[in-house]
Amino acid sequence: MDLVNPTPTAPDPATGRKPEWLKVPLPGGAGYTRLKGLVKGLGLHTVCEEARCPNIGECWRGDHATMTLMVLGDECTRRCRFCAVKTVQQAAPPDPEEPARVGQAVASLDLEYVVITSVDRDDLSDGGAGHYAECVRQIRAQAPRTIVETLIPDYTGAPLGVLMGARPDVLAHNVEVVPRLQRRVRDPRCSFERSLETLRGAKEAWSGTFTKSSLMLGLGESHDEVVASMELLREADVDFLTLGQYLRPTPQHAPVREYVTPERFDALDRLGRELGFRQVSSGPLVRSSYKAGELQAAHLVRERRRAEAAASSAGETR
Repeated sequence: MDLVNPTPTAPDPATGRKPEWLKVPLPGGAGYTRLKGLVKGLGLHTVCEEARCPNIGECWRGDHATMTLMVLGDECTRRCRFCAVKTVQQAAPPDPEEPARVGQAVASLDLEYVVITSVDRDDLSDGGAGHYAECVRQIRAQAPRTIVETLIPDYTGAPLGVLMGARPDVLAHNVEVVPRLQRRVRDPRCSFERSLETLRGAKEAWSGTFTKSSLMLGLGESHDEVVASMELLREADVDFLTLGQYLRPTPQHAPVREYVTPERFDALDRLGRELGFRQVSSGPLVRSSYKAGELQAAHLVRERRRAEAAASSAGETR
């Protein structure tokens, strides 16, 4: 598929101006205010706030409100050049009360769909996987109808097995950028190959999960590199893909090289579906968890849950 070149209306990132399609209204409204108050009252961290997501006002309102809670603290042991989360070599010990608090929060917020993510915790022997898994189990216990997506670090081996033992409905892990830009943008401990190992390993640990990944665009990648990355993700049997525009959090982070037009994102959406992804969400403001509760993932998870319940009921009647 041939993609169009950037249109003349896309400003040069060097000018500091953003295109019109990246401008969003300030967050507000009763739903947003209620969720913000509950999160603060329960002492929780959200990626929506920590990473300065432009979609927070849209995702925190309505009947399909989606929130991304961040566990294991708000200090990361890796230093990726795209991320606004604080970085340290040694973070504070995990709060043993956090899993129960997360379960309580999800139940109180009455969320249809929640995304649980974490900072990287290379300072912990299991990377925090055990704590993370307990957060998922607490949500299952306190908010059983809520669909749980985990957006995890690059766990492999035993830590990945521990996390998958909690049976997240959707296992997400982001490759972030095309292979050539990995060392330039992500922490040196990360790699495209290790991320694929995480995604493949999740389904090997539990075939019932759906897997998901995300690519940021506008960091200097070529069209061919994007296509090749999408093909590698499909070869790893990834079900859901999101593609969005990289936006520089501060002048100390990696610069934006290009503002990708909505038309190009639409073309990549079509290409992703042709490649066989079950769901593609592609647009300038799309982020990994953007409107997750409204996407095909939620529908497929509900279908699977109904099938499992029916099979269980049939087994009990024999």
